[in-house]
Amino acid sequence: MQDTIKSLVEACRSCLGTDHAARDVRQVVADAIADHQGLVSELGQPARAGIQRLHVADDLTVLNVIWAPRMTLRPHNHNMWAVIGVYAGREDNIFWRRSEPQSAGIIEAAGARSLGPGDVFPLGRNIIHSVTNPTSGFTGAIHVYGGDFFTTERSEWDPAHLTEKPYNLEQNMKLFQESNAMWAESAAQKSQSN
Repeated sequence: MQDTIKSLVEACRSCLGTDHAARDVRQVVADAIADHQGLVSELGQPARAGIQRLHVADDLTVLNVIWAPRMTLRPHNHNMWAVIGVYAGREDNIFWRRSEPQSAGIIEAAGARSLGPGDVFPLGRNIIHSVTNPTSGFTGAIHVYGGDFFTTERSEWDPAHLTEKPYNLEQNMKLFQESNAMWAESAAQKSQSN
């Protein structure tokens, strides 16, 4: 593991067990992406959608998430705190809240936040959000979670009806592959038309 990433993971791990772990991790991520060009040099220029596992444990997950151009991830929660730090491109988040009555499992939009290079944003354990890369380029972001991102049970919401169902990790990972295929097809069509 490269030095900057190793230092990032170690610094995040040192924040665990404190009363303000998410706040402390936010500062660690802010420090790491302050030199977003340095992160690009170490991680590579984002050029293919996917999730790179930098560290995965029961109490902490650190990921390098690459969003393809125009890629959107449906509303979902994490059931743990998270910190997002963008080092390349842009990530637009729509925040959602449960509608009344909450037992129906339906959500409604409650706000939004656009993140660009150098921006860091914390998400509380109960936050529901959807993510879009609205640009024609790839977006790279460091995502840190206060638990195991891959095994924690959580929910996602159908984008057409905004109804709740169990989070489908396999389907969401497949979305990254589909986004890569769509981007490659679009790039090939542009190349042929020139």
